[in-house]
Amino acid sequence: MKTRTKVISIVSLVIALVLAAVIGFKFYFVFGEGVKAGQLNQVMYKGYVFKTYEGRLIQAGFKGARGSSSIQSNEFDFSIVDKGIADTLMRCGGKMVELHYKEYLGTLPWRGMQKVIVDKIVSISDSDNSTVIPIITDTE
Repeated sequence: MKTRTKVISIVSLVIALVLAAVIGFKFYFVFGEGVKAGQLNQVMYKGYVFKTYEGRLIQAGFKGARGSSSIQSNEFDFSIVDKGIADTLMRCGGKMVELHYKEYLGTLPWRGMQKVIVDKIVSISDSDNSTVIPIITDTE
């Protein structure tokens, strides 16, 4: 009987350690980090139970939408944990920003809706709206 209790205890301990390792890897391991630059489109505070700061950055250039022949802008969706960073970005709508981020393999409801978490503001500058769009006319 003692041997059976010992085996159950060891198996339970191994399962608990494996589960803790998987959860730690999935939700707390930083998969990647870097800097993204673009025009800040929006920052909002939202959520049903856990209110989190969510933002979107529009990057230069275009990409094709998956499974479609349409073209869309490059968007970078992110979450913000630090209230100070979120408050600063809420006053920067439409400006060019460079944001340092960390990417995780999973989301946690209290950390935000995205796997990407912005943890630093690298720079903020006024948006350069001097983009020239060429007008192509049909000359026949």
